[in-house]
Amino acid sequence: MPVPATDISPFRQRRQRVLEHMRANGGGVAILPTAPQALRNRDADYPYRHDSNFYYLTGFPEPEAWLVLVAGPDGDRSLLFCREKNLEREIWDGYRFGPDAAAEAFGFDQAWPVGELDQRLPALLANQPALYAPLADSTALDRRLRQWLGAARQQARAGHTAPDRQFDLLAVLAEMRLFKDDTELQLLRRAGRISAAGHLRAMRHARPGLREYHIEAELLHAFRYEGSQAVAYNSIVAAGANACVLHYRAGDTELRDGDLLLIDAGAEYDSYAGDITRTFPVNGRYTGPQRTLYDLTVAAQEAAIAATRPGAHWNAPHEAAVRVLAQGMLDSGLLQGSLDGVIESGAYTRFYMHRTGHWLGLDVHDVGGYREDDGQGGRRWRTLQPGMVLTIEPGIYVRPADDVPEAYWNIGIRTEDDAAVTTDGCELLTRDVPVAADEIEAIMRDGRG
Repeated sequence: MPVPATDISPFRQRRQRVLEHMRANGGGVAILPTAPQALRNRDADYPYRHDSNFYYLTGFPEPEAWLVLVAGPDGDRSLLFCREKNLEREIWDGYRFGPDAAAEAFGFDQAWPVGELDQRLPALLANQPALYAPLADSTALDRRLRQWLGAARQQARAGHTAPDRQFDLLAVLAEMRLFKDDTELQLLRRAGRISAAGHLRAMRHARPGLREYHIEAELLHAFRYEGSQAVAYNSIVAAGANACVLHYRAGDTELRDGDLLLIDAGAEYDSYAGDITRTFPVNGRYTGPQRTLYDLTVAAQEAAIAATRPGAHWNAPHEAAVRVLAQGMLDSGLLQGSLDGVIESGAYTRFYMHRTGHWLGLDVHDVGGYREDDGQGGRRWRTLQPGMVLTIEPGIYVRPADDVPEAYWNIGIRTEDDAAVTTDGCELLTRDVPVAADEIEAIMRDGRG
């Protein structure tokens, strides 16, 4: 029999925070479904993965489930609708909690069969001032919400009212999820360690003559062996010129002597994502031009890490990385002009076209705004605060061109780590796999015996 993956108290506390938010705005009802199952082809499903927001509030892993929170005059209630027990289906598909066991195991006040959703929702909405739900999130959900609100309005002759205000529940949850609690930070650390184990295994096994899919297999082996339930995203394993394609997928390109291999891969652990990128030489030793650009990228990352601290604004790490990278592009002959000039004109984006990070959590590109109100009717970059978790991932990508030194052609490099903002700086969650070129060469040398 499966059990909740973690202590249920964090989920109950998060639900209570939503209820407190609702009550502070006059009360109401919140409705949140989990993700539907998706058919891959014919009668084969994709591996099921619950909705991140739903899981954040419930910890409940099964499909066909709905959370309903009621902040009403009679007090707060946390309700679950889920699949009924079905012993015959459990023979084929595995254990189902059913409403009674789910309510007890996950700390709900009450749980009902999901088949009773249409019957019970109008009564739950009656005489409530507001509805909280994912607004305009999906056509199917919008249709259900209209149906339930319409049924609630039809009770007017019996003296009941329907909610006359609607709020986007996703905005409430995005702000909550931006700040990780202690439980989440522990899970992110574990996801980071598992992800690092995969990158170390890839370094030790890479050699000329193998193909990208061989290295992807080593990553998957390490992730699952270390306890990850899934990859956090499709792994990028890019040999040689493929590393200059930012969202390249692991293919069948051969790893050649003298080429670099860029790996952007992360494990998911109890629904939380790791996200690491490392770039290393297939033969175990960086060439001169490769080492020049690699050390430049590492220096840019170190500058961004130093800028990742409470009180700094979101864009500060990116700005720090850009200054280092742009200067290196000038020093190496990739660009001409002055440092301020190539930054102001954006000339550096020819070789560094993405930003230096993103939020990380239940989703690899996690929710949360990057800007905030400035108090004067405008928007400014968000201020970093303890509990926020982000990636730090500068890179440089050089495609062949007549005005580019040939020694740098087809070199693509990115170095990425996960960082949790602390009271005095940031904690790197993924440094179980090193970034220094000498250390990477030593790992590859030792791994080959």
